[in-house]
Amino acid sequence: MVGTQLKWDEYATAWARLHGGFDPRVAAPVVRAWLRFAYHVGYVLGRLRVTPTAVTVGGVLLCLCVPLFSARSAHGPIVGALFVLLASVADSVDGAVAVATGRTTRLGYVYDSVADRLGEIAWLAAFWLVGAPGALVVAAGALSWLHEYVRARAVAAGMREIGAVTVGERPTRVCVALVGLLLAGLTGLVDPDLAAGTITMATAVWVLLAGFGLGQLLSTVRRALLDAG
Repeated sequence: MVGTQLKWDEYATAWARLHGGFDPRVAAPVVRAWLRFAYHVGYVLGRLRVTPTAVTVGGVLLCLCVPLFSARSAHGPIVGALFVLLASVADSVDGAVAVATGRTTRLGYVYDSVADRLGEIAWLAAFWLVGAPGALVVAAGALSWLHEYVRARAVAAGMREIGAVTVGERPTRVCVALVGLLLAGLTGLVDPDLAAGTITMATAVWVLLAGFGLGQLLSTVRRALLDAG
């Protein structure tokens, strides 16, 4: 029922149903701890009658702060990394609020996906402002977008669930953005010229992981759709 607060076991069952049957109670310790943290925050926000959409909008605003602060000073990328971390928390919590309060909707799923793409554009814009080459930044964004587009089209064509968990998934992109900006800020404090080189390396890592992940996904999609056919 909409508005009913779910306990952890009920929440885990509902979450698993929405994520291809993956049960968070048997996940790796770090993953399980993160999901429980998101659940508890989502539970509290649900009690305060904060809507999932409000959390999603807040996450997008946090993402927009990343490029805004990253290029303002030598330590700007460190501040940008902090906003990436806060935005990633919001990205987990909006879904937790929806599940914990029984407000999951297909429209909310679409909003969340759009917010994810907007957030990644903001992070990559920060990479460019800190010093990464524009062409490399565009390649990173294009490969990540294509990764999500291929999966969405494959599901629409008959592939069941997500197909495969690749090395180019959203959590990987969050980690690259967070660590890349943090390292760029730290090296920039030593020598401002090092920040551009560091963020360029982070962008290259993003491209490599996104490209390899896309290859993994395409291989899985091909097998899944041939079997379905």
